[in-house]
Amino acid sequence: MKILRVIASVHPAQGGPVAGLRASALLHRAMGHETEIVSLDPPNGAHVTAFPFKVHALGPVPRRYGYTPRLGQWFSAHADRFDVAVVHGLWNHAVVGGGHALIRAKVPYVVFTHGMMDPWFRGAYPVKHLAKQLFWWGLQGRVLAGAGRVLFTSQEEMRLAGGAFRGHRHRREVIAYGAAAPGPSDLASGVAAMRAACPALGDAPYLLFLGRIHAKKGANILIDAFCAIAAARPDLHLVIAGPDETGLAAGLAARATAHGFGARAHFPGLLTGSAKWGAFLGAEAFVLPSHQENFGIAVAEALACGRPVIVSDKVNIWREVEAAGAGIVAPDTVAGFRSALARWAGCGPEQRAAMATATQACYQRHFRPETAAAALARLLEEVAHG
Repeated sequence: MKILRVIASVHPAQGGPVAGLRASALLHRAMGHETEIVSLDPPNGAHVTAFPFKVHALGPVPRRYGYTPRLGQWFSAHADRFDVAVVHGLWNHAVVGGGHALIRAKVPYVVFTHGMMDPWFRGAYPVKHLAKQLFWWGLQGRVLAGAGRVLFTSQEEMRLAGGAFRGHRHRREVIAYGAAAPGPSDLASGVAAMRAACPALGDAPYLLFLGRIHAKKGANILIDAFCAIAAARPDLHLVIAGPDETGLAAGLAARATAHGFGARAHFPGLLTGSAKWGAFLGAEAFVLPSHQENFGIAVAEALACGRPVIVSDKVNIWREVEAAGAGIVAPDTVAGFRSALARWAGCGPEQRAAMATATQACYQRHFRPETAAAALARLLEEVAHG
């Protein structure tokens, strides 16, 4: 098959959607399928030229919705070259304009919603939700109604999305988003690369938060909850790694200083490649107190690295983690994570070793990219010939 991926950006700062796209497309290449990508990135971006697939980058575009007439022009000229398309996300011109262009060109397609129908957003941003409902009736909902399938990466995500928006019925299915594992070079040099990227950490043990520094990720909860173990574990540090899209990192650092452990809180920014894998491999545990997470690819990556995870029950793969005994699950509150971190600090070597062993079984059963890519390829074949 010739597969077209439609996404706003292939920048690694976009997190799980880009990581999952890359991993599955590499495996589809090994199966004999061709993949090209259309995005709204600037064509001269380093992340575009470094991406392992042809990216038709049609930016630059305005920051919010990203409208450009170049998208429609590109689809008019090239859509008929593809057997099927995968649309990633909602609420931007790449996926809305691209989706309508696919309908006009009669190219079958599926849509990954990537958590963007989660009810948390309705509660957190009620005015914005009303605007989205109007946009849904007019434009966005038609893209989902015209899709061969609307895809969710977990049963929990699909359950929560029910009734998020009124109108435009669509066919739903769960296709897990597999997570890559570190390669031999990452295993050999990753920890050193990470320590070099965060020199103030030295050789200290640490808990890791890795992801966008965004209000929904709950990093403020982690800072406040760390107090529960800061005194009992004076050797333990906290690494909060990821792009600071909205300028929250300075406030989080000040918060850590106010709690008395500012020198033990580190913000190395976005980590990629071996340094990212080294961050997982060198951590005691991975921590994610998110208020909303449709899948949590960083959680699956931590499991692939054999690291126990401490996650909120708003991370939609928490049931798999809990059932496997691969970590600790807590409410997305300061009290919940104080209790969870205290439980972690109280675990003896045998308990931590048992969790670490369970991480591999959990990853192999639920999150192998080979399984996810094969399932997506089967569905795309069905939709393409449907």
